[in-house]
Amino acid sequence: MALEAFIRNIPKTEIHLHLEGAINPETFLKLSRKNKLEVPDHKNVSEIYQYDNLLDFLKVYNMASRSVIDADDFHLITYEMLQACANSGARYVEFFFSPHVHLECGVAYQTMLAGMFRAMDDIETDFGLISRLIPAHNRELGLERGFEFLDMVLAHRTDKVIGIGLDFDETPFPPAQFKPLFDRARQAGLHRTAHAGEGGPASNVRDSLDLLKVERIDHGYRVMEDLDLVARCRADRTVFTICPSSTVGVTIWRDLAAKDHPIRQMIEAGLTIVVAADDPPMFETDLANEYQMLATNMNLDAAALKTLALNSLEASWLDESVKRDWRASWSREIDEQIALLDAENSDALTSA
Repeated sequence: MALEAFIRNIPKTEIHLHLEGAINPETFLKLSRKNKLEVPDHKNVSEIYQYDNLLDFLKVYNMASRSVIDADDFHLITYEMLQACANSGARYVEFFFSPHVHLECGVAYQTMLAGMFRAMDDIETDFGLISRLIPAHNRELGLERGFEFLDMVLAHRTDKVIGIGLDFDETPFPPAQFKPLFDRARQAGLHRTAHAGEGGPASNVRDSLDLLKVERIDHGYRVMEDLDLVARCRADRTVFTICPSSTVGVTIWRDLAAKDHPIRQMIEAGLTIVVAADDPPMFETDLANEYQMLATNMNLDAAALKTLALNSLEASWLDESVKRDWRASWSREIDEQIALLDAENSDALTSA
């Protein structure tokens, strides 16, 4: 219990989190009733959130997304998601959202932003948690729709919109075709990241770095199939946002304790990883639990967890001056928490 409290208390960032994947089952049911969306038959709403591969997961993700219609809906799901992050010790969040799903339902992009921005402001007031937004392009829609997406993002850009992402089914839609889109985003001053190497090959990680010029890789597990690329990423301190629960839920790697699990291999190879929760309610987790899963299954001590927390700050797109100040204060705070943890463990051993 002492380790669980330590993990939940230490400061950290969350930089791989999908808004639509963070809709609580009960909230999904509430919004579905409000907006007259048919849902599958179920005895318990949690039964709807069932899947064992990425494609089945995306079907549920899209269904949950379609329950969100007006600005108040967006406020509700954004506030609940960010409150859960704050409860896990997050001080800063960069989260994805999928505008295309809502556009298909007739929701204006400005409506989406209005609800999210209001929730982001409310959370900062209520919890001191700062957040930024990463609209993500559904790669399944292709390049031309990607240009339309980017035009929309740029037309309504504010300081709260910090970059773009690339997500959905990677396997039949590799990154190379999206080079012109990411070139334009880079020229416009947007940060860039992409899902790569989760279902697709290691070459998707390489192409995301070389062609899309991304600043970090989301998932990236198959990088371990190319040892030359691993060496390069280690030297370049390429950031990989890894999500333990979703690997167990929808990938081929179901056992986090396995010696050949790619997350373990990435850690042992010295790659720079950042722990993230991906789609928390859909995998019955939160950010603190993702840290706990790594600590438990991979025998990470408090010092290793401190490194992961500071990695999450370093990999964020905060201003460098802010990161410098926070790095110093977070390091002191975590050291104080480690001292408390050591004292509690010592007392427990003495009493035993």
